[in-house]
Amino acid sequence: MSHQEKGANEQPPAIEPLVEPADYSKYLLHGKTEVVFVLQALRAAADRITVYFNDGKDFLLTTVIAVDDHGVTLDFGSDTEMNRRALATDKLFCATSHDKVRIQFLLSGVRQIEAADGPAFHAELPESVLRLQRREYYRLTTPIARPLKCQVPMTAPDGKVHKIEVSIIDISGGGLAIMVPPAGITFEPGMEFPSCRIELPEVGFVVATLQVRNLFEVTLRSGGHVSRAGCQFVDLPGSMLTLVQRYIVKVERERKARETGMR
Repeated sequence: MSHQEKGANEQPPAIEPLVEPADYSKYLLHGKTEVVFVLQALRAAADRITVYFNDGKDFLLTTVIAVDDHGVTLDFGSDTEMNRRALATDKLFCATSHDKVRIQFLLSGVRQIEAADGPAFHAELPESVLRLQRREYYRLTTPIARPLKCQVPMTAPDGKVHKIEVSIIDISGGGLAIMVPPAGITFEPGMEFPSCRIELPEVGFVVATLQVRNLFEVTLRSGGHVSRAGCQFVDLPGSMLTLVQRYIVKVERERKARETGMR
């Protein structure tokens, strides 16, 4: 379907917001052959792609209409003004779903060309493509009734190792978010904490290395402020990933059972 045939009032499809690629680095495809293969699959299936720009304030819907080793061509959206804004930006953030697998990539060097059906976007081939199955990127907010805790080994100035217990806010196959420990304990992006221990009720224990990816402040309903840290699992063994996924499925199943019982 060409852009002339699309509806004028586009609405973004029901997909999750953009995820942070750094949190899921092991799911990034870097090889040109792999990148082209994924994009060609999107073209063949005519999967609808949501393109975000201007810090996510603007978007348009499109499809891949051509791809080769040198670049990718996307159909123009239905809104002329949005097409103009997209061409004026440095980067386009693209997100879609193919066979229930989340696909996300970044386009640069975008320019207008004339395709068979009219004007189109042409961009350089993405350097990488993020490919995530739902169980890998789904983030579970931990239950309030049974909160998760993580023991983080911290080395004191005297060389002694102390285990600091922190609360886990959410967890996924790629990592977790925690409440930052009390003042006096350094927690900064890039820091790694090996041998962190997480107890998953009725599932088992996960021992993993956590790398701090970002820190930001959260405002509570009470008006207070707390710091939250997004952490990535570093080389998490498959057996440990299986435990995390099993825990997520278990909690979601219990939630749905409770919701069904309340109806």
